[in-house]
Amino acid sequence: MERTAVNPWTWSAGLGYHQGEVVTGQTRTLYCAGQTATSAEGKPQHPDDMAAQLALALDNLEAVLAEAEMDLTHLVRLTVYATDMDRLFEHYGTLAARLGRTGATPPTTVLGVTRLALPELMVEVEGTAVI
Repeated sequence: MERTAVNPWTWSAGLGYHQGEVVTGQTRTLYCAGQTATSAEGKPQHPDDMAAQLALALDNLEAVLAEAEMDLTHLVRLTVYATDMDRLFEHYGTLAARLGRTGATPPTTVLGVTRLALPELMVEVEGTAVI
């Protein structure tokens, strides 16, 4: 598999993501459902704690990736949904640090939403990975 970053502007690379990626020669694609701050039993965790919810949502995303024998570096698309954009950006370093440690730079979209599937949840991350 070959990945080629597409960045008509350089500013996004400085923030840790590419505007797009061309993937050729792929062998497997994993489309991940949105992952939230839930326990293994599906129970919401960390009420009113955006940082902890974001960290657990990322843990859960990594667990799905690992089950498919992939990791964050295989992400070619990441979407983050948040019920409070200001609170998300206060803790966005959690996401940036996690991606940065692995060198992952997936094209990323961040969206503000009025609510998620369960009212206790504040953030959800979904991704597409290719290997």
